[in-house]
Amino acid sequence: MADNDLGSLLGNLLGRGSSSGSGKMLGALFMGAGSGAGNSLEGLLGPLRDGGLGSKVASWTGTGENEDISGAEIAQALPPGLLASAARTCGLRDVDAADQIAETLPVAVDKLTPEGQIPDEALEELIAQHLQ
Repeated sequence: MADNDLGSLLGNLLGRGSSSGSGKMLGALFMGAGSGAGNSLEGLLGPLRDGGLGSKVASWTGTGENEDISGAEIAQALPPGLLASAARTCGLRDVDAADQIAETLPVAVDKLTPEGQIPDEALEELIAQHLQ
């Protein structure tokens, strides 16, 4: 699936419409992170945990309150090149992309893990289930 299609689904999931810039940004990020992990939610969350954000990721996937995250934390935790690639796809500077991801990623992950479990389904399938 093209990243703009995934971005449209994510924009709808976030309640920001199919043309949402934040949805497109998350779509580009998920597509880049999922290339080695079957385009799953774990494909992005694993590297964030490995990058030092384990407690924050746990709060987003858990059933309690989501911990806030900054764009600087996102930029530091993502694998090299992933943020730059997603930013380039969306025509943004890296710093602006990181800020946008920090604002929307916790909400998206929270909505995709309502039972506190990270599902195994591909992102497109998982998001479509939540939009029904």
